[in-house]
Amino acid sequence: MTAHIENLDIPAGMEITGELPDGAEKVLTPKALELIVDLHRKFNGDRLARLEARKKRQAEIAAGKDLDFLPETAEIRNDPSWQVAPPAPGLEDRRVEMTGPTYKKMTINALNSGAKVWLADQEDANTPQWDSVIQGQINLLDSLNREIDFTSPEGKSYTLAPEEELPTIVVRPRGWHMPEKHIRIDGEETSGSLVDFALYFSTAGQIQIEKGRGPYFYLPKMESHLEARLWNQVFEVAEDTFGLARGTIRATVLIETYPAAFEMEEILYELREHSAGLNAGRWDYIFSVIKNFRSRGDDYLLPDRSDVTMTVPFMRAYTELLVRTCHKRGAHAIGGMSAFIPSKDEAENKAAFDKVRDDKSREAGNGFDGSWVAHPGMVALCKEVFTETLGDKPNQIENKREDVNVVAADLLDVKSTPGSMTEQGLRTNVSVGIQYLRAWLEGNGAVAINGLMEDAATAEISRSQVWQWLDAGITLDSGEKVTKELVERVVAEEVAKLPGDDAGWKDATDTFVSVALAPDYVDFLTLPAYARMP
Repeated sequence: MTAHIENLDIPAGMEITGELPDGAEKVLTPKALELIVDLHRKFNGDRLARLEARKKRQAEIAAGKDLDFLPETAEIRNDPSWQVAPPAPGLEDRRVEMTGPTYKKMTINALNSGAKVWLADQEDANTPQWDSVIQGQINLLDSLNREIDFTSPEGKSYTLAPEEELPTIVVRPRGWHMPEKHIRIDGEETSGSLVDFALYFSTAGQIQIEKGRGPYFYLPKMESHLEARLWNQVFEVAEDTFGLARGTIRATVLIETYPAAFEMEEILYELREHSAGLNAGRWDYIFSVIKNFRSRGDDYLLPDRSDVTMTVPFMRAYTELLVRTCHKRGAHAIGGMSAFIPSKDEAENKAAFDKVRDDKSREAGNGFDGSWVAHPGMVALCKEVFTETLGDKPNQIENKREDVNVVAADLLDVKSTPGSMTEQGLRTNVSVGIQYLRAWLEGNGAVAINGLMEDAATAEISRSQVWQWLDAGITLDSGEKVTKELVERVVAEEVAKLPGDDAGWKDATDTFVSVALAPDYVDFLTLPAYARMP
């Protein structure tokens, strides 16, 4: 069933072109649509200016300028007096956070997982298909009203656990770079970020306030404190529009871009009334390292993705600085995604659980207050590991990590990463990237591949590494030089191994090849992929 556009009270200047799923009127309310219009008119110009600033910095890096801590904001970093707001209701204890998209079945499973927080993902684990964008908002609203259930094709029924057992919901909207082409205002495409934010804040977010919590968000892909300032301005307008106290909205920022690692304190400062801490977004961070320094020679060439662990020097520097920065300012530091998922094979299952235990033990020992898992089956393990460190305490913000002294050279030390550039690594990048893209284009943003729960960050690493290896003309362990012809041959061979006929893989393969072999690097794989979506 579908809702009818004529039943909506659409503000002047707004055009909605997408077909509406049944129940869309519950989230496309007059207040929500008016807020989208207001935020677009106030902030879209600033958003586009921030995106242009990214390009300018990228050009400077390509010309040889290194990233560094900003001299113009040294006063903020050197001022010991300021702190972020204390933890908001429902965000005091974040020792295990379940991540996943807002599809109906996954919404119920995530809420029933036993986690302290559910990252309700409308970004990398989701797809921006119009139906997913709107249906995800409906599912969030229905879950808070306890009006959600799901029956699988096999007849299995999914319903919510009791209210007191459910985690706090934190929504991740799309990044500043993603448009929403199905909503236009004054003839312009809107921002996916602002659309996702406004719809949740205006509907489900208000119910969260009634329940004693609030509209909480995870902010992705930011590259500077000025982008955080823009979000803070958005929050202030939304709170004022709805007559809410300053700080009702809270946001955790993903430090998942290379430039943002040099501006962590400034990002916390800009959001301090609204801040809920920082998260170490490890997969996108690796992608961002390649993206930003892709043309800077051997010092920034990364080995196979599997070799880039959290213990290599540049990754360890980034995570230790994040904990130090957060705890210095009274904020939560949340660890990265563990993508391993349970397996029916006993040996594989034990290996996966051992890796998750090692990963979370390292994070808890380093001072993190909690961490992410990608599958409900890993929630109990993550909770157990962090409880071994935290005990009954909700967090370890008091662990200031004053022993940490990370300088710019430590963050930039990519060349010390051990590992190899292998033919198998190239094949894995090609195969995983194409498999993920097919699922993404078909509307599924969280995909189990080779025992890992993959999202868009994985595909970004895969195609970026192929591009970088090709651009640098590296020689693999097999003795073959990476050339366009080699990549094309590997693509053909890897697609031939995948189930189904070649025609079913054509869109995904064409999309992957178009960016992996492009003469000029494409900033985000999801932009040309989104253009292929209706």
